[in-house]
Amino acid sequence: MLVMSVRIVRQQRVGIVERLGKFHRQLDPGPHLVIPFIDRVTETLDMREQVVPFPPQGVITEDNLMVSIDSVIYFQVIDPVRANYEAQDYTAAIEQLTQTTLRNIIGGLDLEQTLTSREEINGKLRLVLDEATGKWGIKVNRVELRSIEPPPTIRDAMEKGARAEREKRAQILLAEGQRQSQILSAGGDRESAILRAQGDRESQVLRAQAERQAKMLTAEGEAQAITTVFSAIHAGQPDQSLLAYQYLQMLPEIAKGDANKVWVIPSEVTKALEGLGNALGSGDSDAGERFRSAIGEFSAPPKVDVMAEIAEQKHQDAAESARTVEKAVAEARSLEQQNPLRRPPLGRQEEPRQVEGRAPGSYAPPPYRTTAGPSSQQPPAQGPGFTSPGSPTSGS
Repeated sequence: MLVMSVRIVRQQRVGIVERLGKFHRQLDPGPHLVIPFIDRVTETLDMREQVVPFPPQGVITEDNLMVSIDSVIYFQVIDPVRANYEAQDYTAAIEQLTQTTLRNIIGGLDLEQTLTSREEINGKLRLVLDEATGKWGIKVNRVELRSIEPPPTIRDAMEKGARAEREKRAQILLAEGQRQSQILSAGGDRESAILRAQGDRESQVLRAQAERQAKMLTAEGEAQAITTVFSAIHAGQPDQSLLAYQYLQMLPEIAKGDANKVWVIPSEVTKALEGLGNALGSGDSDAGERFRSAIGEFSAPPKVDVMAEIAEQKHQDAAESARTVEKAVAEARSLEQQNPLRRPPLGRQEEPRQVEGRAPGSYAPPPYRTTAGPSSQQPPAQGPGFTSPGSPTSGS
């Protein structure tokens, strides 16, 4: 009797006590005393959230296709008395209610909407189940559709359509990539062609300028040579005899050609020989005297010393560089005198040198020196034999 009068209820469970076949009270977690043979604990309900999976069921869509759907229900008992007395088997009742509600919801959707509207289906199903199970003392927290399986033929068609769509997108992306590649390649070719054309133009311009300068220099050289020869001829005062002698000297050169098989002496040769004989013979003593006097009076033009001209030019360049350096040093000194805050660093101050002809304290720039050796400090010599320190014969 003592053992039958003690009842212990576990945590998160509730016991239902009936007294003489009628509901008397509910037992919370912990120990309780009941009257044996009068009070009887008929049911112990679990108050935790329960997960119940339902087997797959066939549902027909709006476009008359059979799909297989299995679902999972998450519910919790909130009123154990009503859950015990209002429904004979609330789990089976929830399963049947889920099947009928799914048929109603899926019947208004086609296959594509069914596959893409799971959240909407879950929300509608949860609302219907929660409203229906509320009077049973049960709260439906969540409903999930685990899988929606269309028929095998529809699945194959869907896979083919998805494969075709992926191939289409791949071909579009490939064509777009090839288009961009061709555009970039064409742009690169265009820029390279433009740069190459610009380079050719600049090179042709530079080449034309170089040829122009070379021709100008050649023409100037030829003009100077012709002028020198012409001046020398006029200075020699040539007469008809000298011209005849030069004509005779050129005759062998005229006959040296490989194609000259037969050579005819021009008629001017006799006249040239006759004039030359008259000039050198005794018959015309005045002409010979004039020829000899002309030869005696001839004086060659002065020889041009090119090395002396080059040395003189180098000397002038060195003097110009020295003047530039002196001018820069003088400007720096004047800036330092104008700004008294700027002083040379300690240990590097220099006293101004006294130079003859200058006022005391005035700055005298150092003499221009080169690195050619001791001989470069001497003043440059004048004349044709002078060689500058930078010439090949200098000490450097």
